[in-house]
Amino acid sequence: MEHRKNDRHGLHEDALAMFFGTLFVALGTVIYAKATLLVGGMAGMALLLQYATGMQFWAAFSLINLPFYYLAVKRMGWRFTVRTFLAVSLVSLLSRLSARWVEFSLLDPTYAAVVGGGLCGTGLLILFRHRTGLGGINILAIFLQETLGIRAGYFQLAVDLGILGAALFVLEPDHLVLSILGATIVNLIIAINHKPDRYLGVT
Repeated sequence: MEHRKNDRHGLHEDALAMFFGTLFVALGTVIYAKATLLVGGMAGMALLLQYATGMQFWAAFSLINLPFYYLAVKRMGWRFTVRTFLAVSLVSLLSRLSARWVEFSLLDPTYAAVVGGGLCGTGLLILFRHRTGLGGINILAIFLQETLGIRAGYFQLAVDLGILGAALFVLEPDHLVLSILGATIVNLIIAINHKPDRYLGVT
């Protein structure tokens, strides 16, 4: 089915989506870091590095995404790759700034898992709908959905559970369980809402 011209997103819509999508993800990761929780995907790997080595999230997130830009160029094209690079850079920047802008005197871990997961899932959904990913797993997820029809959310959920399994040596058992809850929330938001046959907005 061809997309109608008026279904396309405008440049201003893409810019707003990029900003708010990355802002939501950045705030979600700041909440997770404060509660010592782990989200899935590349953000989860970056948080894992932060907990294990002390490296700042923003630096780890930028570095571990570098190898995946090649796949993005080969499989998704330059336009998608540039958007992904911008999104990764914005999440790195906004997470660094948000950690300075927001402080919590009290943050219940269960609440953090639900709200942080909701923010990350909503941010990723916004980015996905504007053909933008956050590197690594997101690139694979979008590629598999568009070529093989595998739901991006379900694929990410399977990979994320594997990443969370690696956290057994870093997180306390109760925080690991809450991290799994958060990852499930993230991916259910994407799986339920990101259905290409129902959503025709493209750029």
